[in-house]
Amino acid sequence: MAIIPDTKDWTWVLRRPCPECGLDTSSVARADIPAMIRVNAAAWQEPLAAPDATRRPLPGKWSPLEYGCHVRDVFRLYHYRLGLMLTEDDPIYPNWDQDETAVADRYGEQDLAEVARQLRVAADTLAGRFAAVSGDQWRRPG
Repeated sequence: MAIIPDTKDWTWVLRRPCPECGLDTSSVARADIPAMIRVNAAAWQEPLAAPDATRRPLPGKWSPLEYGCHVRDVFRLYHYRLGLMLTEDDPIYPNWDQDETAVADRYGEQDLAEVARQLRVAADTLAGRFAAVSGDQWRRPG
């Protein structure tokens, strides 16, 4: 069974806590962002090393491998978007279709160890970029 495309406008997480994971973005301190990114990347290492990491737990739900690829790509995407925020006035982000990317990049066929490595690198890169944001840069729109 194919994955049902996600068409949510995820900007609602800026206004209220996520009922699935409990994240309340209004309670996140700027200084905590780099560590949160690295902790998230570390949490993916065990699921990506599991023997059944390529197996979808339910039809229509991504496998740990596919989710790991998605998280890696989200880290990369937000590194790019943060760069736009810091260098352009009122940047417009190109659309990113996560489902199209999953199919085009064949998430379910990628190498588990390589995805785990790439996810760590992408997280460290993004965390470093967030750690370098300072002063008035936090007020830039994006």
